[in-house]
This record gives sequence, C-alpha cells and structure tokens, in this order.
Amino acid sequence: MLNFIYYPVSFILWCWHWVFGHVFGESSGIAWALSVVFLVFTLRALLFKPFVGQVRSMRKMQEFAPELQKIKKKYANDRQRQAAEMQKLQSEHGVNPLGGCLPMLVQIPVFIGLFHVLRSFKPGWGEVYFFDAKGVESFVQAKLFGANLSTFITMPADQLAQFSTQRSSVIIVAIPLMIIASIATHFTARHSVARQTQAATDNPQTAIMNKLTLYIFPLGVLVGGLFFPIAILMYWLSNNGWTLAQQHFVYRSIDRDEEAKKVEAIAQRKDLAPKPGAKPTAPRAGQKPIPGVRTGNAKAMGTAKAKRPASPVQDKAPTAADLTPESNGSSASSSTEIPGLITGRSPGKKQGNKKRR
Repeated sequence: MLNFIYYPVSFILWCWHWVFGHVFGESSGIAWALSVVFLVFTLRALLFKPFVGQVRSMRKMQEFAPELQKIKKKYANDRQRQAAEMQKLQSEHGVNPLGGCLPMLVQIPVFIGLFHVLRSFKPGWGEVYFFDAKGVESFVQAKLFGANLSTFITMPADQLAQFSTQRSSVIIVAIPLMIIASIATHFTARHSVARQTQAATDNPQTAIMNKLTLYIFPLGVLVGGLFFPIAILMYWLSNNGWTLAQQHFVYRSIDRDEEAKKVEAIAQRKDLAPKPGAKPTAPRAGQKPIPGVRTGNAKAMGTAKAKRPASPVQDKAPTAADLTPESNGSSASSSTEIPGLITGRSPGKKQGNKKRR
C-alpha cells in the first residue's frame, strides 16, 4: 500500500550501506548505523531550502501577528470573512502557512517507511524491497556493542533469541541513545522558542505548544524509546542533532542578512541627507527631487535678491520741479490735483523733514 514510500527509503539506505559496507564490512554494525544516520542527513539536506523558507515565513508572521489579532477580534462572529481577510493579509506579506509545514510533513512518511523497513529485516526472510536476501542477512548478523539494530528493550525474549542478542546488551545501547535523543529534542525546541517575539509568547495557544515541545515531546522520546528499535533511536538522535545545528546556522545567517540590510538603509539615509554646513545642490537632469530637501543655491538666490535694483519710483526723491504745478502746465495740474490740497503751495517744513528722515 505504501510501497511508494518504502522503496525510496530502502533505496537510500541501500546506497549508504553499499558505501560504508566497503569500509567497515557488510555485516558491520557501524556500517549499518552510519547508513541510518546518513539516510537522515540525505533527507534533511534535500529539505534545507524549504526549512529556510519556513524560518523566514515564521519571522514574517511574527511581525504582523498584531494585525492578525485585530482581524480575529473584528470578524469574531464571521468566520468566513475572518479567514478571507487573514489569507489576504498573508498573501500581501508573501507568507504561505502551508509552506512552513513542508519539512515536518515530509519527515513523517520517511519515519514510517524506515520503521517498516527495519521491522521487515528478520532472520530467514528473503528480499526486502531494494535489499536482497544477502543484504537482509547482513543486517540480522550486524551488532552494535552486542545489540542488533532491530531489537528494543521491551522485545519478547523469543524474538531476542532469534537475533542472538541479550536484553542487557540492548539496554546498554538503548538507554544512552534515549537520554541523548530526549535532551536533543528539548534543546531543539528551546532554541526555537527563544526566537519567538513577546507577542507570540503571550498568546495562550503558543504558550501551550511551547510547553508541549519543551517538555512533553522530550518525555515522549524517553518513554517511547522502550518500544523503538535501536535503529529508530539513532534516526531520532541524528534527526534532532541535524535540526539543532541547522537552526543555529540558519538563524545566524538570517540575522546577519537583516543586520546588513539595516546598516545599508541607515547609510543610504545618511548619504541622501545634507551634511551640516553644506550647500544644497540642485537635482541632476532626470533625477527626482528628494522630499524635504531644498534644491538650488540658497546663498546665490539671497545675493541676487539683495543686488536686485530698486524701483526708480520708490527710491527716487521728489524734486522741486515735480512739486511745482507750473512746470507741468495747467492740464497736468488739474489732472494731479488732490481734493483738499491748495495747488501751488510749496512743501512745508514737516514734509521736507519727513523726507529727510
């Protein structure tokens, strides 16, 4: 039914066993253990780019989380409108919630496929997907510190006898793997939670999920290790180790990129802003003027304004001829006559004093 999962998983495992089998021997427990570990690394390497997209998507969602809360409150009674507005907001910010779930969704079928393939490796069985009978037999005979990779702590005694393995050997190998895998799961979740904003941590749903990932999931790995084969414990340990290292690398890389963008933006603003004491310059041909920045030579404009010749009408002082009506004739005297003023009268002292002032 799920052969489309079992065959690719068994093929990748077969490829890595072929590589390490030539180094340590086909029936070596180290060769099979490394094959399982590098099966995980192969899968996670293929999912590296989606993981980076997931991290960036989560950071963007944290930035506009307050807007999502406003939409939830505004359309609390209209679920359909609420979903439409949330989807519209996410599309405006270029966020795809389903894209962030891709790495997790892909790992689930791989875990199921590996678990099924390892359970199929039993003494006396023939071909198992990409492995022939010889390959299955090499896995059954392989031991890691005296324990077979298909055995687990709670396995019945008769099945342990088929693998020629003592329960004490299984406990010695499985218990350290369980503890280390549980600790790695906790620190992976802790590193992820530490990146959340204060608004996200204040959300009750987020707080519940943080407690689950920090404490319940590691405890589940510790308890589930009693029923998981040693190979599955190695898969879980290597998967969490890869996730922890990948998070550290990706987060630091994203932080450096964002810091570089901030420094570049600040530098651009400083370059565009006029320096203290510098003359504003006019924009070049085809260049748009910068809002808030005066263009042109202000000092030159002020000098030109100061040197502008005064109007002759305003600056020229009246002469005695201008004030004497006889010099312009009777027609001019009548045209310039002011009511209430006696024509032909010489200017008084007050008027002359006013002019001199």
